[in-house]
Amino acid sequence: MAKFSVENIEIKGIAAAVPSNVYINMNYDWISAKEREMFIKTTGVSKRHVANFGTTTSDLCERATNDLLDKINWKREDIDILIFVSQSRDYVIPSSACILQHKLNLSKSCIAFDLTMGCSGYVYGLSVISSMLNSQLKKGLLLVGDISTLHTSPKDKSTFPLFGDAGTCTAVEFNTNAYKSFYNLQTDGKGYEAIIIRDGGARNYVSETSLKSKKISEGIERNNIQLELNGIDVFNFSLKEITPNINELLSSSGVSKEEIDYFVFHQANKLINESIRKKLKLPLEKVPYSIENYGNTSSASIPITILAALSENLVNQNKKLLLSGFGVGLSWGSVIIDFNNVVCLPIIEMD
Repeated sequence: MAKFSVENIEIKGIAAAVPSNVYINMNYDWISAKEREMFIKTTGVSKRHVANFGTTTSDLCERATNDLLDKINWKREDIDILIFVSQSRDYVIPSSACILQHKLNLSKSCIAFDLTMGCSGYVYGLSVISSMLNSQLKKGLLLVGDISTLHTSPKDKSTFPLFGDAGTCTAVEFNTNAYKSFYNLQTDGKGYEAIIIRDGGARNYVSETSLKSKKISEGIERNNIQLELNGIDVFNFSLKEITPNINELLSSSGVSKEEIDYFVFHQANKLINESIRKKLKLPLEKVPYSIENYGNTSSASIPITILAALSENLVNQNKKLLLSGFGVGLSWGSVIIDFNNVVCLPIIEMD
């Protein structure tokens, strides 16, 4: 396992933006009312925010970043690095991070690049930006999010009512007085087909057949440029790998479960997350949720959950959090990190 620690890194603030357009899952008439009720009970998703056509992840992240920079009074010329973590970039090329560097009016000396990651992306992104800030850089922006609904079929009951859209910004700073953070990152590419969009990349270009919708099973119809989710494989992976990953991290860091104030998990679905919570024997009050009102927001789900469920508990406080992301790849990772008076903005709703 890739276990390591990072010193001198402090989170200064977090902001997020979601589309104002809300989909209510009880109104999802592709499936019966009984199926809707069962879906909501099992996944925990009652509603989610869905982007209008033409709104991108970078648009949401840009808004979140502008609000956060104003709040924490950072000068744009002082920002040394911008990392954009997403599976829904503006274009195939160029990098969305380069476009954001321009739109945010950051210095030409600012490093900017994309990381193509999903569910584990926030933890991986934190590890990368933290490591780079320890190389004589001072201030960085971690922009994380996805427009997952762009890739789901309205006739796929396994994906369409599950996902929501969001973009976030986390301001990260080099500080020699900061507490040490501890990471445990893992990968198993053997399971890459568990969550996949088969066409549209270099392996399978978009063709006429890519757009042809196929009936996969009852209630599931999609084409090859829409998201395919193998729920059983994802469930089995999550229950097999995440608990050992977290326990190994706690052991290697010397931090006990009792010392962790909150465990913030990627919002996969309620069944998966509750199963992990119970395996770890964690009390409900230490495991916040955002999935009911925002759905599975991919890489943005950890910062969204922090803002939606923990903002009031983090004001003028020093709290120790364990963050864990897991899913597409298959990729998973956890970090123990201190939140010391972190600025948490209300979640913005964008038209």
